Amino acid sequence: MGIKLYYTTVTGSREVKSQQAEVIRILDSKSISYQLIDISVGGQVRDEMRSKSGIPTAVPPQLFNEDQYCGNYETFTEAVEADTVDQFLKLA
Repeated sequence: MGIKLYYTTVTGSREVKSQQAEVIRILDSKSISYQLIDISVGGQVRDEMRSKSGIPTAVPPQLFNEDQYCGNYETFTEAVEADTVDQFLKLA
């Protein structure tokens, strides 16, 4: 599977919940298939997300195409506004 969305089902942050929901809504609306990877299942998954992104303090949502880092919520929404989501997700 190509696109991977690292997210969490356990967060006290309304901002993170809202950002995750928006990314999922946009991906669904564009019929882009993706795999959800829940970092709350263990620290190893969170560490993997941070290692792959190269950002030691990265928090969800984080997007990847396979193991290639695409970006976070902010860069994703910039791509949505510029209508360059396919390029952002390295699909084009």
